Amino acid sequence: MRSYEVFAGMSQEQAEALFQGLASDAPAVAAQALAAAGAAMKARPVYVKRMPLPKRAAAVRRCLARVGANALAEEILAVYFLECRKPLLLEWLDAAGVPHEEGSLKDATPAEPDPAALEAALTRFRAGEEGHDRELLLRAFAAQTAIDWPSLDRLLDAGG
Repeated sequence: MRSYEVFAGMSQEQAEALFQGLASDAPAVAAQALAAAGAAMKARPVYVKRMPLPKRAAAVRRCLARVGANALAEEILAVYFLECRKPLLLEWLDAAGVPHEEGSLKDATPAEPDPAALEAALTRFRAGEEGHDRELLLRAFAAQTAIDWPSLDRLLDAGG
């Protein structure tokens, strides 16, 4: 799965929560997403900005669900979890045993953990509260270019 596919499979509620989080905690990235949505719609960003939140979030989600927007989609997902949902990101990285400094990976391409340990970490992580954001984080993490973990891909495909 790639980052644009994460946006393609995202619910309207998830898109709204993501966009609200970006707007409050990472406004420059939210503005970048609005500009991209405006360009995709052949409209000025101010037009998209004036839309009600549900329509604005849907426009951004549609824009980022395009193959050509994959790089931007990957960046926006990374910023969302680093800036808006950092405790959840740290919980996952610690559970998976990924070396990091406050959410930033120490190794540009971390090695995949042992499949059995990864499955156990995934099960523990999924058992926590905020299930939708946990699943979104897992899919966004697996979709990052730096992550080449076939076992995680298989587990995510098998588990929903």
